Amino acid sequence: MKIVLTMGGSVLIQDNDYKKIGEYAEIISEMNTEHKLFVVVGGGKPARDYISMVRGLGASEALCDDVGIDVTRLNARLLITALGDVAYPKVPHNFMEAMEYSESGKLVVMGGTEPAHSTDAVGSILAEFVGADLLINATSVDGLYTKDPHKYDDAVMLKEITASDMMEILSNKDTKAGTYEFFDNTAIEIIKRSKIKTVIVNGNDPENILKAIFKNIGTTILP
Repeated sequence: MKIVLTMGGSVLIQDNDYKKIGEYAEIISEMNTEHKLFVVVGGGKPARDYISMVRGLGASEALCDDVGIDVTRLNARLLITALGDVAYPKVPHNFMEAMEYSESGKLVVMGGTEPAHSTDAVGSILAEFVGADLLINATSVDGLYTKDPHKYDDAVMLKEITASDMMEILSNKDTKAGTYEFFDNTAIEIIKRSKIKTVIVNGNDPENILKAIFKNIGTTILP
């Protein structure tokens, strides 16, 4: 299959543990032996910290986004380093570059691309761009919940949801730089129009990324 994997920065960058990044690199390398794989990496806490500082200095939201994008690309470079010869050595700045780099036969790792697009949106657009069969979103919780499971005991995880229903649940979320939660509207619209099968899994266990290909785990978004 052709697979796009989006990884939250909080999943990849855990307590600055380089060994954890190595674990993800091993799983991703294993997946890449049987499938055509693309990876998009988020910014996580480092991006939020930088965004908070530049916002405090009076920067526009577009500039805040741009700073966050720089951090996602640094995170992508960390993963590329861990992947070694498996990965293309450069982080593409756009989707055409991603396609060009993939022609080398190497695995392509991206960060963000432009302001107002979360890396989940980047992953969805990339999945559409390359004609992916599956989009895997590795996040810090088990799947999509009706409420924030960290705050509400009655939050229920949804095993399946349509893209339209998901958009309704997330319609009131904050969309300022650094505050995207799961997917922004752009990501969901792309999933809906392109009918891309999408699975949200808990990426804190690297094995779940591999399981998402052949097991029914997490939340499946139905186009």
